[in-house]
Amino acid sequence: MSAPNNSYDPVEVTSLHPDEVARMREEALAAIAGASSLEELKEVRLAHAGDRAPLALANREIGALPPAAKADAGKRVGGARRDVSEALKRRQAELEEERDARVLVEEAVDVTLPWDRVSRGARHPLTTIAERMTDIFVGMGFEVAEGPEVEAEWYNFDALNFQPDHPARTMQDTFFVEGAGGRPSGLVLRTHTSPVQVRALLTRELPVYVVAPGTTFRTDELDATHTPVFHQLEGLVVDEGVTLAHLRGAIDAFVSRMFGEGLTTRFRPSYFPFTEPSGEVDMQCFVCRGASVGNPDAPCRTCSSEGWIEIGGCGVVNPRVLTAAGVDTERYSGWAFGLGVERTLMFAHGVRDMHDMVEGDVRFTSAFGMEI
Repeated sequence: MSAPNNSYDPVEVTSLHPDEVARMREEALAAIAGASSLEELKEVRLAHAGDRAPLALANREIGALPPAAKADAGKRVGGARRDVSEALKRRQAELEEERDARVLVEEAVDVTLPWDRVSRGARHPLTTIAERMTDIFVGMGFEVAEGPEVEAEWYNFDALNFQPDHPARTMQDTFFVEGAGGRPSGLVLRTHTSPVQVRALLTRELPVYVVAPGTTFRTDELDATHTPVFHQLEGLVVDEGVTLAHLRGAIDAFVSRMFGEGLTTRFRPSYFPFTEPSGEVDMQCFVCRGASVGNPDAPCRTCSSEGWIEIGGCGVVNPRVLTAAGVDTERYSGWAFGLGVERTLMFAHGVRDMHDMVEGDVRFTSAFGMEI
C-alpha cells in the first residue's frame, strides 16, 4: 500500500493555477457586467456560477491535492467564486431596479382621472321633458292615451274633419304608406297625435280627460327649427259643461309648473279643422317677462324682444269630430290643445338648433344627465 503523495504540486493542475483562476474570475465578472437584462443575467449565472461552471469544476479538483496544498488552492478558488457570487447579486439588483423604473414609465396609470372610465350615459332630453310635461297633466287628473304611429287615414284626417281636398293630405305634408302593387294602402305616418283623441273617444267611457304624447311625422326638411320626425303632446277633455275657461286654466297651470310662477298667457284666433273656435297659445317670455319690448338696451334672444312666446294650439272640439266618434253633442262638449315637445325643450333649456336633438351626439345628451 502506497503512502499519500505529499510532494504533489497544485500548479501542475491547470485549472488551479493562479493565472487560470484569475482568468476564469475576470471572464465571469466581465460577462456579469455585460448582461443587459435579467434573462441574459440568468444565462450568465448558469455559465459562470452553475454546477458545470469553470470555477465549480476547478473546485472539484482540490480534493485530489495533498493536505498541504488544499488550503491555498481552496482559498484561491473560493475567493474567486465569492467575487462572482457577489457580482451576480449586485447586477441582479441593478437590473431589477432598471426594470421597475421602466415599468413605472411604460405602464404608468394616471390615478388623478376618475376611476369609472365608462360614462354613465344619459337619457335623451326629449324623453325626459315629454315625461315632465305629461306628469304635469297627470297631476291635474288626466290619463295617458297612446296610439299607433302608422295610422289609418280615417283616424288621421277624416274623423278630425279634414276635407278630401285639404292641403295636409298632399305629399307636401304627409308620408303615405304604399300598398301592394303600388296601390294606396289607406295608411299614413301620423302627422299629429290627434288621432289618439278619436281612439280615446271610441274606446273610453265619457267623460274623457286624456293626454297623448308621441312621435309624429311630416315631410319637412331638417333645419335649425324643423325636423321630419318630431314629438307632440295633445290633450283632450270631453265632458258636460266644459268651457274655454277650463282650457285656459289648464294651460296656465302647465305654464306655471314648466316655466315658472307668475307668467301670463294669451289666446290668439287661429284655424284648425278639428276645433271651432281655434286659437294659438302664447305665454309671457319667462326670461325678460316683457321688459325687452321696445327696449333696445335690453334685447331678449328667447322671445326676440316681442315679450311673448308661442307654445301651441288649442280650441273647442268641433262637433263634427264628436259626432264621428259617436258622442252626443247635445249633452257633451270638449276642448283640446297641442304642445310641441321640441319647442318646449328649446325654450326651457335654450337649445338653438334642431340638429342637436337628432344627431345623437352624446355631448348634447350627457349635459341633461339621468333624470328619471
